[in-house]
Amino acid sequence: MLKIFKIGGGIIDNQQELEQFLKTFSTIEGPKVLIHGGGKGASKMLNQLGIEPKMVDGRRITDKATLEVVTGLYAGNINKNIVSTLQKFGCNALGLSGADGNAIRGSKRPVKVIDYGFVGDLTENSINTKLFQLLIDQGITPVVCAITHDGNGLLLNTNADTITSTIAVALATKNEIELNFVFDKIGVLKDINDDSTLIPKINENLYLQLKEEGVIFEGMIPKLDNSFNVIKSGVKNVCLVHAQNINSDIKTILC
Repeated sequence: MLKIFKIGGGIIDNQQELEQFLKTFSTIEGPKVLIHGGGKGASKMLNQLGIEPKMVDGRRITDKATLEVVTGLYAGNINKNIVSTLQKFGCNALGLSGADGNAIRGSKRPVKVIDYGFVGDLTENSINTKLFQLLIDQGITPVVCAITHDGNGLLLNTNADTITSTIAVALATKNEIELNFVFDKIGVLKDINDDSTLIPKINENLYLQLKEEGVIFEGMIPKLDNSFNVIKSGVKNVCLVHAQNINSDIKTILC
């Protein structure tokens, strides 16, 4: 089974927690892929440079100056620090932006009500599955950042969850895929403040029932909707898991 992990800002912004996660990740046997977001570092750096960070519905408006900052941070500093830490722990990793090896090709989001700037959208044909399969078959762990390209020399800031789902579906054509969204909760909880209310397994019927009853925390709904769409597209299961528990059974499995 090929295991794909996506980590977000909550882990990336905490150096100690990130290192512990990477140490545990390195011990997971078999083929694996790691995708990471950018954390709060981009907004901090933009402010230091006198550039006002702009967000709409949690998505970053990426003008030219912002693109230069996030590319240097995501594809440079964060990606290479993750790769070097994995090498320290004996995991042979290779850092990738979408432009490297033509790994992920997107298109600049068209201007509608909002101009998101240099933000990339993906399609089912965006992933260079041959490249990823080649690396995986050679025992190399791809570490993918949230920067893609359009094939015409333009880099694009692209949502890391979107990249993760698109990679998982693309690689599911030749692999049995377990997709893991790693975040700051132990899984889906009936009570967001009570870990003892973990729901260990959810199928789509149960999910729809829980959503109808208002049990599912609102912020989880887009992630769960996306997860079940991924499962319908060939991914075996999706796990929502805390960074400390990726090697344990404490998680929510969506199937």
